[in-house]
Amino acid sequence: MPGMIGEEEFEDIRPYNDNEINQALKRIISDPSFDAILEFFFPDEDKNKIRVSLAGTYTAHDFQLNFMHPLVNSIVRKTSKGLTSDGFGQLTPGTPYLFVANHRDIVLDSAILQVLLLDNNHNTSEITFGSNLMINQFVVDLGKVNRMFKVVRGCNKAELIRNSQILSAYIRHTIKVKKNLVWIAQRPGRTKDGNDKTESGLLKMLNMSSQRDFTDSFRELNIVPLVISYEYEPCCSFKVKELLESSLHGMYQKKPGEDLKSIITGLTQPKGRIHMSVGKPINNLAEMPDAKDTLNNKINRLAGMIDDEVYSHYRLWPNNYIACDLLNKSEKYRSFYSSAEKKEFLKYMEDETGMIEGTKKTIEELFLGIYANPLLNADRLK
Repeated sequence: MPGMIGEEEFEDIRPYNDNEINQALKRIISDPSFDAILEFFFPDEDKNKIRVSLAGTYTAHDFQLNFMHPLVNSIVRKTSKGLTSDGFGQLTPGTPYLFVANHRDIVLDSAILQVLLLDNNHNTSEITFGSNLMINQFVVDLGKVNRMFKVVRGCNKAELIRNSQILSAYIRHTIKVKKNLVWIAQRPGRTKDGNDKTESGLLKMLNMSSQRDFTDSFRELNIVPLVISYEYEPCCSFKVKELLESSLHGMYQKKPGEDLKSIITGLTQPKGRIHMSVGKPINNLAEMPDAKDTLNNKINRLAGMIDDEVYSHYRLWPNNYIACDLLNKSEKYRSFYSSAEKKEFLKYMEDETGMIEGTKKTIEELFLGIYANPLLNADRLK
């Protein structure tokens, strides 16, 4: 039962406390992998100066402000045409929110949020971190000093229930007791087909830690939908391959090292323009689902409320309109893009899909769907 979960059960999943930060950072800077990070992201900086600074860092806040903030800004400068945002002004500094976010890139989605939170005078958030990504101690240390907490993947049904109870209790504890912000994806793993949709299982998990009624349970979590939009989808060709294999075989089997490859590709690939938008806090929207309704119906309605905020706040780019017209063999959205932009997108599609084995028509339809679905979802709200 949720009430039986004590703080001692958070030990395995929680981020590092400040009294653990310095030792973890010393392990990080002594690992050979850290040299590659410095060389790629800070090629012109004094590497020894960075190491000395980290060796003298004792809090997660200082690590994020003095190291992660410039690192993420470096990624944005190197791989994008600029980052914009809106909606952060409606957040009250010091108020804990649960950001339920669409998820397109393994690392950058939540990393960009931290930069924007700091830039808008908020504390950074804690971040969910799949156990499948914890491939070695270096990665674990880097995640936990960056305020990430573990979400256990790949367990049996009994373990799943217990782990879900602990995760739910930890998130509620973080919001209510620690008064920290939290980032969690609206579904397990990244959206592969461009159709951002909140999974009911996520909301059921969040509800496990409360013995209050449905409305009060979710109001105290202070859910805020969060939306990131990339002009060029991170790891797009990987996603097309996964969609293709799933359509042919009913499932997709990850290969060894695939998550790490996706992380590196997502960080280094060109992304065009990037926009992050904060939706309206769910507590400020229409009334919660009817108390007399079934739990499943309440969950589905709440998921729909989050989805509507995601769809209405997604920043649409010319690529989305081009893909929709190509997919439907129409010119419905012709006024939203130029001939040059269409030509550039067609070349990009060929570059991303040309090496994928399979029926060209099917592959291109899957590719176009990734870009068309955000527009189709937004249109359904009209």
